Formats: sequence, C-alpha cells, structure tokens
Amino acid sequence: MSASFNSLSLPPDAVLSPVKILSKKQRRVLGVMVEKGITTPEYYPMTLKGLTAGCNQKNNRSPLSDYSEDDIAATIDELREIGLAAVVHTESGRTERFRHYVRKQFPFNEAQLAIMTELWLRGIQTLGDLRVRASRMHAIDSLDQLRDELTALDRQGFVRANGPLAVRGVEVDHTFYKPSENVTLAPLATADSETKDAASERSGVYRRSEAVPIESRSVMAASGSGSSATDIRIRTLETAIEELRTQNTALKDRLQSAEQSVSQLSESMQSLRRELGCG
Repeated sequence: MSASFNSLSLPPDAVLSPVKILSKKQRRVLGVMVEKGITTPEYYPMTLKGLTAGCNQKNNRSPLSDYSEDDIAATIDELREIGLAAVVHTESGRTERFRHYVRKQFPFNEAQLAIMTELWLRGIQTLGDLRVRASRMHAIDSLDQLRDELTALDRQGFVRANGPLAVRGVEVDHTFYKPSENVTLAPLATADSETKDAASERSGVYRRSEAVPIESRSVMAASGSGSSATDIRIRTLETAIEELRTQNTALKDRLQSAEQSVSQLSESMQSLRRELGCG
C-alpha cells in the first residue's frame, strides 16, 4: 500500500527546535503511535479510531484515560505543528492514518526509544518494571544495560531518577512535563539512612527541577561508603527477586495486548466485510 505523508506545511527534511515539553495528551498519543508501530506494525500507521482505543486501553497506561476521537484529533494536530506526527494518505483515500516522527526528531537508539515510550505511557517506574515493559518493544537483556541507556538519556536531559541507579528501589521518570503539572520524584527511602532521606527531602534535592543527574549519582554510589561483598550479594539477590516479581506483570501485560490485537483484527474483518458488501 503506497502512501503519502503530510506534516502540515513542514518540508520532509525540516529540522525543528528540540522538543522539551509535551502535554499529557501529546505524550499519550505519541507513546501509543511508537508502541503500536513496533508491537503491531500491521495496524501502523494508525487510524483515528485505533489511536483513540490505544490511548484509552486498560493495560500499560497510567493514568487511565477516556479521550474522545475529537480529543485525539486535536492532539495529533498539535504534534504535527511541532514536527512529531504526520497524516498518511493512502491510495484508497477512505481513511486517514497517522504516524510519528520521534526517530527523526530525537537522537534515541532503539532501546532508548522503547524506554522513553514506556515512560511517556506510564510515568514514574522502578528499573525492574521499566526493563520488562520496554523489552516488549526492544530487548533490554539486563538491568546493567538499562542503567547504561538511562545514563545516556540523562546526559541529554530526557530522564531523571530519585537516587543512584545501583540502589534497589530507585525510580526513574521522563522530563517532558509541563511546569504546571508539578510532578516530583519522592526521595528514595533506604533502611539505613533515614537522616539522609530527611535532609534530602528538606533540601528538595530530589525534586525534578533540582535532581542530581543520574550519572553523578552513580559515581557517588560507587565511591561512597564502600559496600562489602555481602552487601553486594544481598543487592544482587534483591534485584533478582524484583525481576521475578515484575515477570507476573509482564505476562499480564502481554495477555492483555494479545486480547486487544484480537479485538482489532475482528474490527478490521468486520470493516472489510462491510466494504465488500458481505454483511
């Protein structure tokens, strides 16, 4: 199926200023287009109906939403204006479809694209949950690989964390929020450092606008108190336990995604039957 792309009046090779802020709807729509383009390429580029259903689906989304097709259409127009989306006109011309330009506008590799997509779709997450969910789109074989990708993203200002990436329970998030959303990362609680946690909370060191970069935190963690071999083994076991816990979530997510794919296929078959006059 041949198609032509229309990104408002922007030329195909337009280079826009880097986007640093996205609204809730923009993040959701953009995340869904990236996710579906990778996990269900047969439905990509996406119709307005499919994109609306993807934004409002019950799995891999937080918070849950109930956007109308008009909401999504208006958001697509906003994304087109900043060079992050385009209309696809097919030969039949029956239904407009939409695609994203994330790869064109951001310097993400495929693993980083999967990570950012999951953060846009769900917001703040632990490393274990993020690795499992992002691996639906691109294999991230270990937490160490995830940490490397997050460190690279942090250097470019796309993500933040509430503690050293080597510490169990650390949470990460994207940085595309509007200031009015006032989203913060709660200070990382540790069993042996209540005093430090209280001091961090008072100083606001873990607030999004003042957070210490991930790379700096990793260096501090490595050069700090000098964990013993026993501590290292305990952290390794804790990480393994955390990964096992997230596997249940991953299995549930995959099942729900499969159910949605079956539903989309059924809708496509019904639409085709109507076009052929068979029902």
